[in-house]
Amino acid sequence: MAKVPSKETIKRRTIEDMKTLGVHKPQYNRLIEIYSELVYQYLTLNNEFEKGGYQYEVETDQGGTKKSPIVATLESLRKDILAYSDRLCLNPKSIETVTTEKGNKSKLASVLSELK
Repeated sequence: MAKVPSKETIKRRTIEDMKTLGVHKPQYNRLIEIYSELVYQYLTLNNEFEKGGYQYEVETDQGGTKKSPIVATLESLRKDILAYSDRLCLNPKSIETVTTEKGNKSKLASVLSELK
């Protein structure tokens, strides 16, 4: 079982990744905070799932089986993480749809951007 990084570590790494991709702005920090919390919860629950022997079904009172609550929670967190990673441009599909800002603009690009 891998050690779960802290929420702050996840947040810091997310910001570093976004800066590397050229999509970070300080205004996104609230979204990054929520995203970091979701990733932390997911990793923590995934560790619990692993410790529990990956029990994906539980018995019902009627004698049947149903999906384990931890599995349902992990699935929900995955969907939420995917939605936030899209908004923060942290996956290949979402990064295709944005124009990133790079500090090294050509002279022509700099002149053209000033003409607006």
